[in-house]
Amino acid sequence: MAKRIVIDPVTRIEGHAKISIFLDDAGQVADAQFHVVEFRGFEKFCEGRPYSEMPGITARICGICPVSHLLASARAGDAIMAVAIPPAADKLRRLMNLGQILQSHALSFFNLSAPDFLLGWDTPPAERNVFGLIAAHPELARAGIRLRQFGQEIIEILGGKKIHPAWGVPGGVRSALTEEGRDRIRAWLPEAFATVATGFELFRRTLETHREEAFIFGNFPSLFMGLVAADGTWEHHGGKLRFTDSSGSVIADHIDPADYLEYIGESVQKDSYLKSPYFKALGLPGGMYRVGPLARLNVCERMGVPRADAELRLFRQQGHGAVTSSFLYHQARLIEMLAAVELIERGLEDPDLFSRDLRAEAGVNSPRGVGASEAPRGTLFHDYTVDRDGLLKKVNLIVATGQNNLAMNRTVAQIARHFVRGDQIPEPMLNRIEHGIRCYDPCLSCSTHAFGQMALEVRLIGPDGSVRREVTRE
Repeated sequence: MAKRIVIDPVTRIEGHAKISIFLDDAGQVADAQFHVVEFRGFEKFCEGRPYSEMPGITARICGICPVSHLLASARAGDAIMAVAIPPAADKLRRLMNLGQILQSHALSFFNLSAPDFLLGWDTPPAERNVFGLIAAHPELARAGIRLRQFGQEIIEILGGKKIHPAWGVPGGVRSALTEEGRDRIRAWLPEAFATVATGFELFRRTLETHREEAFIFGNFPSLFMGLVAADGTWEHHGGKLRFTDSSGSVIADHIDPADYLEYIGESVQKDSYLKSPYFKALGLPGGMYRVGPLARLNVCERMGVPRADAELRLFRQQGHGAVTSSFLYHQARLIEMLAAVELIERGLEDPDLFSRDLRAEAGVNSPRGVGASEAPRGTLFHDYTVDRDGLLKKVNLIVATGQNNLAMNRTVAQIARHFVRGDQIPEPMLNRIEHGIRCYDPCLSCSTHAFGQMALEVRLIGPDGSVRREVTRE
């Protein structure tokens, strides 16, 4: 009889979710689903608040990526005011966003995913985590933690604290970089470059020993979306939207983020609080697209800095057109970390970072403002509609994890079909399915805007809907 396996909780990601694996009468995987069981609330309870408060409010959506919401919200405020912010403010926002990308990617690669690479799928769960990594590879674990600390230091130097800095505001930023702060950042650079190089060495060895995973984990054709600069260079805070397909062909380009609703639809799933965005012109399922590091490297033409450009060329040798394996999100994160360190090094020489011209002043000049920025996990949209007094009438937030929802579902189904046989669900198989989700580094509190800790459950369900077997991990 057909069954359903449920993995609950999914571990080493931020938030709470479960995975259901559906088996047919022959014991083969028929389908799999990724369920997010947290509830979204920010869009509703922010109604009636002044738009000027939104950067501070929405930064509280998440403690991992508060800067992403802070900056996207500030950009939405810029649009409501209809101002061009001072050049210094734009450069300072960019510097903080690079720190955010660096700290988040370092956490994902070195602390959440490296235990699988280095300790192995068969290692007991009690040991297959950051503490096990510290015990087995203390120098690597320490280097990864310090690389994340470097990104957090940049955020603190600019914003006054590492988490939830009250710094980005509609029209600009509150404070500039100081010479002391510049010197502190500069002193970190040699260590940061060395740690990223260590990460590349680790992942190159991983690709040699994990060829099967690289081929199976989320390797399928899809669309990709991200921001790019006017000349096609990798972008993280500004630019226009671009969609490409799995052949590498551009199918939509030069899209103003304010027009995102013309291109992106959102499908509601009955078994998840997470919506499923898709490319409208192709509908479902053909309009499935991915965002984040893998997508950004597929839509851009170059990184814009020499070391990262060299790694991008090697990365693209793994695809025919676009690179389609979600396992290679890990490699894409390393390339973005390298680019971030290079851009930080280059940017520190800009005298605008010390300017006192940091903020444009204006009132409500437009009833709607859209702010888009590249969060570590992918493109983030903040869309606000206000009344004449600047009070919010409507809020829409589209977060990277939501945009990857369809792809995450397809990834767990692909992995399950390869590894699941009958109703036997050994721990290494569960971990491989979980890792398919970790490739995307989802942030479920961001995507559903709720409290809770991450959990994973696996259930086997028959065609009559009855649960035949269940495995729950605390």
